[in-house]
Amino acid sequence: QVQLADSGGGLVQAGESLRLSCIVSGRAPSILAMAWFRRAPGKDREFVAAINWSSALINYADSVKGRFTISRDSAKNTAYLQMNSLGPQDTGVYYCAGRTGYSATYYYREALYEWWGQGTQVTVAS
Repeated sequence: QVQLADSGGGLVQAGESLRLSCIVSGRAPSILAMAWFRRAPGKDREFVAAINWSSALINYADSVKGRFTISRDSAKNTAYLQMNSLGPQDTGVYYCAGRTGYSATYYYREALYEWWGQGTQVTVAS
């Protein structure tokens, strides 16, 4: 069983930054791929960013490219999402997710992810 614990959300002003963390515990596979999704108020959950086990493969949603950076520290069993230049459109609940292996084609599909964090709220005030 794998557990994901995401944290780091909060209330910030537009233009500011936040860093989210996702700690992995339990019997995680060695080729664990990680991702971040978010759910804005009144909308479906959407893909934000994904990274493979070695950090060699990374993908972003167009809406966050150039502003967000996904990374991971295998020694700490932790994935991160650095979010810069935040705007009100980035408000939502952010979830980390994990799966065995990285899908280069379908990395954005939430149905492929096996494990999920509980979510952390990010609110960006204008």
